[in-house]
Amino acid sequence: MSYSLRTKCITGNPDYKAHDNTGCISVPIYQSATYAHPALGQSTGFDYSRLQNPTREYAEHLVASLDGTAHGFAFSSGMAAVTALFDTFDSGDHIIASDDLYGGSIRLFDSIEKRNGISVSYCDTSDQENIAKLIRKNTKAVFIETPGNPTMLITDIRKTAALAHSAGALLCVDNTFLSPYFQQPVGLGADAVIQSGTKFLCGHNDTLAGFITTSNETLAEKLSFVIKTTGAGLAPFDSWLVIRGIKTLAVRMEAQQKTACRIAQWLKTQQKVSKVLYPGLKEHPGYDINKSQTTGCGSMMSFYVDGAETAENILRKVRLIRFAESLGGTESLITYPVTQTHADVPEKDRLRRGITDKLLRLSVGLEDAGDLIADIAQTLA
Repeated sequence: MSYSLRTKCITGNPDYKAHDNTGCISVPIYQSATYAHPALGQSTGFDYSRLQNPTREYAEHLVASLDGTAHGFAFSSGMAAVTALFDTFDSGDHIIASDDLYGGSIRLFDSIEKRNGISVSYCDTSDQENIAKLIRKNTKAVFIETPGNPTMLITDIRKTAALAHSAGALLCVDNTFLSPYFQQPVGLGADAVIQSGTKFLCGHNDTLAGFITTSNETLAEKLSFVIKTTGAGLAPFDSWLVIRGIKTLAVRMEAQQKTACRIAQWLKTQQKVSKVLYPGLKEHPGYDINKSQTTGCGSMMSFYVDGAETAENILRKVRLIRFAESLGGTESLITYPVTQTHADVPEKDRLRRGITDKLLRLSVGLEDAGDLIADIAQTLA
């Protein structure tokens, strides 16, 4: 039987048979490091939790089902997931990436992966011609984040998938900002979806997690080897927190988006706000593409103010909104990319990407919209 994504958030993957037979509604936390064998040559299907754990397995099947893929892998953080993906490539491989990426991904690519012999070329992937110009014989993947972080760049997933596949490369999509509820990259042609489960999937700012989902059997086999070899799998209790968080994913995403739309429209009217970057605004350059490949615009936005002093005032004076890194939780968070998420990106690259001391990123939570607007308003007074 086929269920809607909203229902799967509650019930899990309908095709997955849980190992527990007690009838419990909440998935059990199997807090065990190892498992006994019935006899020589026999196994319960679980041997050691670094290899697999029943709670983690449930979380993996759940997220894979939400993404519409055959395989899911749960990692100890979003960056552990990105690292695992790159561990499937070889020295000498070339990757093309969006230049509007989370700063931690850029730090990984330009340091550890560079030392591993993997080269990464960045470009504005909203224009496929930029990607085409960078393709080489050794290009193995195109890695995009859409909407981008933090300037909300929108990349056409369908066209980018076709371009990558014509070059014999994979398309990997970081779907953290929209989650499976608003965007289904594999259904649009992507080969793998990466997301920080810390963010909207868990949704409560109380754990770290990362996921990769795919229907590519070769990639899945490589990821299985990486996760058991490096030991980067998600712990049982953290897996349970993600499972619990996903139960309210649909209602949270809808409520947060509704508030975000109202805040974005209000920010446009403020004298000290020079520009609002939100895919839900019709003047956003990627509005039409985003609308064509998603079912929503989410609750992430960035905005430019009239100077660094105004930005500092906002960060100092907010009371309800918290000045903190991360996103996607029940609490609204405001971030200063230039000193937080993208601090390790060289200044010249930050400026080229529009990450200046006038840019703020806002993750809209579940608080009352009027209260959030009032909180920002008192910082601009």
